[in-house]
Amino acid sequence: MKIAMASPEIVPFAKTGGLADVAGSLPLALEGLGVQVSLIMPAYSVIPGKFFLRDTGIELAVPVSHRFELGRVLEGKTGKGIRVYFIQADKYFARDNLYTTPEGDYFDNAERFVFFSRAILELLRKVGPLDILHCHDWQTALAPTFLKAASEAYPELAGVKTVFTIHNLGYQGVFWHLDWYLLNLDWKYFAPKYLEFYGMINYLKGGIVFADAVTTVSKKYAEEIKTEEFGFGLEGVLQERAGALHGILNGVDYREWSPKTDRFIKKNYTPRDLSGKRSCKRDLQKAYGIPMRRVIPLIGMISRLADQKGLDLLAEIMDDLMGMELQFVLLGTGEKRYHEFFEEIRGRFVEKCGIRLDFDNTLAHKIEAGADIFLMPSRYEPCGLNQIYSLKYGTIPVVRGTGGLDDTIQEFDPATGKGNGFKFQECTGTAFLSAIKRAIETYKDRALWRRLIRNAMAADFSWKRSAKEYLRLYQSLV
Repeated sequence: MKIAMASPEIVPFAKTGGLADVAGSLPLALEGLGVQVSLIMPAYSVIPGKFFLRDTGIELAVPVSHRFELGRVLEGKTGKGIRVYFIQADKYFARDNLYTTPEGDYFDNAERFVFFSRAILELLRKVGPLDILHCHDWQTALAPTFLKAASEAYPELAGVKTVFTIHNLGYQGVFWHLDWYLLNLDWKYFAPKYLEFYGMINYLKGGIVFADAVTTVSKKYAEEIKTEEFGFGLEGVLQERAGALHGILNGVDYREWSPKTDRFIKKNYTPRDLSGKRSCKRDLQKAYGIPMRRVIPLIGMISRLADQKGLDLLAEIMDDLMGMELQFVLLGTGEKRYHEFFEEIRGRFVEKCGIRLDFDNTLAHKIEAGADIFLMPSRYEPCGLNQIYSLKYGTIPVVRGTGGLDDTIQEFDPATGKGNGFKFQECTGTAFLSAIKRAIETYKDRALWRRLIRNAMAADFSWKRSAKEYLRLYQSLV
């Protein structure tokens, strides 16, 4: 089976978020299952200088509106033999950032990703036959749209089936209707049945409507996005496409995220020998300049600082939390008001609170290994990865029961010894604080806590399992 996977970002080449991790890890797992995979992404200006890329000699004439924009195709490698095709067009991709600047989105994002979606199809008609085109997020959503709505332009791809993955429905690629000329599609497709969205053009909606199968990144999220609360205005079209909608939980790469082999942490450890975790806790306390106290719980959090991540709930209970016998460390960046809030908290609780308002991959690993409890109070969370990392490191998650958090975390029952973390359902500070208190009470019982740690570390959310689900979906389409 031949799969081409298109994404606006892929690890290790370019990354702004979890999409890049998925687009980098899933192909490796599929390759391990015998699938022939190739990848397609833009050649952002940061890439050619960091990676060896071969000029394929392939030139693309890409239709944008009623003109053609030129692109070249570079090629790199990942995995054992996965070809990565980079679409080079400096007009669109030779920029410092992928999608935005500190002042906001690039003004021509509508045109940039019309070009990229068309370029995907122009490339595929040149590099040979394939069975499945798998596109990720709104930046590629027009590829399955063009393949169906302008099929006469791509006779070589007539037999290709398409899969479209929604990573976060909150990001849809919505542009004003006057950009319609860029798409070079009949005006009949600017209608509520297709790409029209409250008078605007919605790229993500095109992927949902025209792809042969639609996936999202957890089973719970696949159900949630069909409701008004989580649907961001697209719940109706998702209900209509319910038969083609599949929730497949993201996997994680345990080669990078495992306390047994992690090169970033103070001392490696396993479920049978947790002594290394104590060393990691001391190392984390040292990194944040807080007292090295072994017997009180150390709570960690790594997050984008935004309401979606439940930071407003944390702010609501922060004084209560700081009144308890514990320590708290945070790593993350985001909205200005949260930066100011946590700087104020750090000043008030120097002995109990460590705050780092940036992102540091090494420190992220140290938090996963050194903390006792990990917080993820998200208002919605399509999948989430940090709670899965935390399980592997024996760092017990306290999460809101939404999306992938609900799929991966089971409430610990002290009576039966079953479960791997703590959950709350109601989106309030009171419910969140109650879940934290349950975790802390369990922490005080050392035997019970060791049982919980072993439950957590035994969980398996590797990509191999998720890749098999994708493979079954591909086979059902072919």
